[in-house]
Amino acid sequence: MIKISQVDSTPIALPDRLLALGGYTLLPQWALLIEKNYQYRSYRVASSQNEQITGVLVLTHIKHPVFGNYLVTAPYSSYGGVALPDTAMATEILDGAGELANRLKAEYVNIRFHDESGSLKAIGHWHNEPNYVTFKIDLAKDLDAIMMRYGSNHRNHIRKSLKKDLTILFGSTDLLDDAYEGLAKSMHELGSPYHQKSYLASMIEELGENVLLSVIYKNEKIAGAGVFIRQGDTIINLHANVLRQFRGDYAGEFFYWNLIAHFKTIGFSTFDLGRSLIGSGNDIFKTKWNPERIPLQYWYYLKPGQAIPSVNQKNPKFQIAIETWKRLPAFLVRWIGPYLIKGIA
Repeated sequence: MIKISQVDSTPIALPDRLLALGGYTLLPQWALLIEKNYQYRSYRVASSQNEQITGVLVLTHIKHPVFGNYLVTAPYSSYGGVALPDTAMATEILDGAGELANRLKAEYVNIRFHDESGSLKAIGHWHNEPNYVTFKIDLAKDLDAIMMRYGSNHRNHIRKSLKKDLTILFGSTDLLDDAYEGLAKSMHELGSPYHQKSYLASMIEELGENVLLSVIYKNEKIAGAGVFIRQGDTIINLHANVLRQFRGDYAGEFFYWNLIAHFKTIGFSTFDLGRSLIGSGNDIFKTKWNPERIPLQYWYYLKPGQAIPSVNQKNPKFQIAIETWKRLPAFLVRWIGPYLIKGIA
């Protein structure tokens, strides 16, 4: 039996195995975070048997004058919000997602997940576009063993970074101002809009101790920042960047090496470095850490004759927008950015 309902603050019992598959973006708190900041509603498409939920998909309805009208899982995150334990169940739930899209007159549906078993295949009007990968580092080994898995140049860059007077802090709301500044400035340098500071504050409010912030400094100047989310014994990189002026100090190597050491010390078994577009600079940088490289499944529900939307750096139109954005003054970027990013979920 398939049921479609709007996500609200009403508690719902989800089996642990579904939460493990769907991650933090399956939780009502994530949908409420999005609704609070961007006024987008989320819907739960669930299958049940004997009054027990057996599979679930959470879709957020994005309506934006620039980026269109669509439904997406895991808005503003890499993957998640979907737990499809087997192909038969997937077919039913995906049919329900298509029904919801038609009801809301959405142009398309995008669901994001990784299926390491390869058991789920695209069905019917669903099409896969494998443009992204994520990266997972096993933290079970000791730090020396982890270091020795890197190439000699990479090890050398890490060692050099440790002599550049860089420092790192970990925290929560106490680091909110600096973390936001580091992320907003670095995203501007990359040519991308970013959320308002209130979005990060809301994330901490909704997810509590499961949100970790980190900031790196050089001579008291912010050199980079990151937001990380705890999911069981895995810590997930949501956003992390360093500022361009500190790249010559190998600030990126300093940041990630200290993240690995810290997350291992406090008991995580896996560090998910977050998604990157295949072939991008981020992909190349993260691959240096010798992670398990996992392709992400990005499925799209399309109407006949409709092409998969290309909302990433591979689209030549976005290259022009990226270069223009880099040149805009900071005050304008801070003002317009949250309005634009709300459509790129």
